[in-house]
Amino acid sequence: MTKSEFIIKKNLRVAKPLCDFLEMEALPGSGVDTDIFWEGFSNLVGTYGPINKKLLEKRAFLQKKINAWHQKQNGKKIDLPEYQGFLRNIGYLLPEKDDFEIETVNVDPEIGVIPGPQLVVPITNARYTINAVNARWGSLYDAVYGSDVLGDTASSSVYSSERGARVVAFSKAHLDRFAPLVDCNWSQVSKIFIVDNSLSLFSGDKKVELLDQSQFVGYRSNSSGVLTELVLIRNRLHCRIIIDSNNIIGKADQANICDVQIEAALTTIVDCEDSVATVDAEDKVLAYRNWLGLMKGNLSASFNKAGATVNRNLNSDIEIITPTGVPLILKGRSLLLIRNVGHLMTTPSVLNEKGDEIGEGLMDAVCTVLIAQHDIKRQSGIKNSTTGSIYIVKPKMHGPEEVRFANDVFSEIEKFLQITPNTIKMGIMDEERRTSINLKECIREAKLRIAFINTGFLDRTGDEIHTSMEAGPMLPKNDMKLTKWIKAYENRNVDIGLACGLQGKAQIGKGMWAMPDLMADMLEQKIDHPKSGANCAWVPSPTAATIHALHYHSVNVTEIQSEIKKEYPRTSLNDLLSIPLLTERILTEDEKINEIRNNAQGILGYVVRWVDQGIGCSKVPDINNTGLMEDRATCRISSQALANWIRHGVTSKHEVEGILREMAILVDEQNNLDTEYTRMSPEYNTNAFYAACDLIFSGMEQPSGYTEPILHSRRSRQKGVEH
Repeated sequence: MTKSEFIIKKNLRVAKPLCDFLEMEALPGSGVDTDIFWEGFSNLVGTYGPINKKLLEKRAFLQKKINAWHQKQNGKKIDLPEYQGFLRNIGYLLPEKDDFEIETVNVDPEIGVIPGPQLVVPITNARYTINAVNARWGSLYDAVYGSDVLGDTASSSVYSSERGARVVAFSKAHLDRFAPLVDCNWSQVSKIFIVDNSLSLFSGDKKVELLDQSQFVGYRSNSSGVLTELVLIRNRLHCRIIIDSNNIIGKADQANICDVQIEAALTTIVDCEDSVATVDAEDKVLAYRNWLGLMKGNLSASFNKAGATVNRNLNSDIEIITPTGVPLILKGRSLLLIRNVGHLMTTPSVLNEKGDEIGEGLMDAVCTVLIAQHDIKRQSGIKNSTTGSIYIVKPKMHGPEEVRFANDVFSEIEKFLQITPNTIKMGIMDEERRTSINLKECIREAKLRIAFINTGFLDRTGDEIHTSMEAGPMLPKNDMKLTKWIKAYENRNVDIGLACGLQGKAQIGKGMWAMPDLMADMLEQKIDHPKSGANCAWVPSPTAATIHALHYHSVNVTEIQSEIKKEYPRTSLNDLLSIPLLTERILTEDEKINEIRNNAQGILGYVVRWVDQGIGCSKVPDINNTGLMEDRATCRISSQALANWIRHGVTSKHEVEGILREMAILVDEQNNLDTEYTRMSPEYNTNAFYAACDLIFSGMEQPSGYTEPILHSRRSRQKGVEH
């Protein structure tokens, strides 16, 4: 591919594919004048581009100071009060000001008051995006039948009535917990009627009742007046019991129940960042066009399945009749947030008046907010936000200054697009160390628009390693999960969020379940997230959203949050600053080699798809062939871990090079059925293999240990793009 053709717009040079998309697709119908848009965009870049650059320079300055301090320590045990004093002196750790509560208004109920699962989906894949949006509702029967929740998986594509019976038993046992009956189980219910808008349940000739009558919120009937759905509610989450005597499953059920539909993915983050590979204008247009389809409500996708064309469209809303006879609308789609990129990367899609690439985060903010006007200003049809808000998740911000910068950028965009102030709501991802230790002040900087904070083990650990790279060798990844700093990180995030008034106004989230095939394990373990006081947590698939929703039926997160507020604070800043060093743990040679192999294989398995095929997130088999959801966060922690061990002599560059070649052979074998796959072995000279080497051997020099600069460079070479 040759250099992009650029169109002059005010003081900007805009790649033609992006310019054409904005002027021919995004601006028409948005209510935004084209000249005002380009004038505002140009002024935004001129004002905030230099500020963005200075913020990145400060990151590098602070990192240099921290490196020098650790080098002077020369391996001696860190005195935490002394360490705190040093961090305060250099402006890394800031003083906490007076207590306050956020003032965010006009948030949708899915953000403020309804706890539930949250999906994250790459915006460049329209099919996956539609599936995620439609995962507001999930079939419990399908989720259990198709997963390992029952202790095994389906052995054939042919329906098994024996497995089906087990699924029904599991689901009705859950209904006993979700909506218990008086002296009866759901498996004993034989008839379900609606009489004068009232619910009548029978077990044989015996009439039975819900223990809590208020759980019955509505029903649906067909055109003949035959009951087709019974709608119940618990902890503000709905459950639709589907009734159909003609269905193969319903026909065999004494109450003709053929499915249990769970309100599952209440919210979805459509992602422009870690889960996509967007390195040029064509890639960005694909992302923005899909966002436009979501905001207009007309996104669709077609694909071939078993020789037939399958069409995917966005779900409609669901109308039910309440016990008072009044219609009620249940949303059929997940509420959408969009994750922009962080402050680091620049984009070749737009150049400033000097001919330099502009900050990609500035472009994302302008374009995604512009496109969201199609939702905000639409007078009819299904809207994403019923309160007129736009939800932007902002990742990889380092401390309050960078949050203030994002807040100021959003305010400027609201001005020139003539949007009501604080329409744009901000999500702060607590995944960088300087944000974690200054979280209260970060929230303060966005107190009028904050709608989301969360924790994420992978990126946060990657930054922990990079920030303290010179302190010494780090523990293996799994060992880090048992250290006091990670517990302090998780608890402080919830504690501070609640102390700053996020309860009832914003989401407090937890990280991803990365093993989409291990739903039985997720069902057992991920209940810890709502128990921790988090009112949302990330899941990797619609099936996982359905299974995880069961946890929110069992746990009243609002009550738990109220109890946690009484315990504040539950941990200390010293605990958070405790660096997870390999000081009291002696690794065996096997443990060391296995950790290196595991990290090397994970990096290669992810990078080979990113660089060669432009796949930013996918289920990648690990060294034991367990499928793991991999994105740039997983790549960051693995590459930083190996860079750290090389730096401190736990291993050597030569040893890691040999293991990379060994793992390249394994990754090639794991992908041998992919006809588009390019082997790395035996030459080891592909862009993908070089990218993996660069991530490790140049890991110390990468800003904050981020993977984007190397991956973007190698992907651009692979595409033959000249910038």
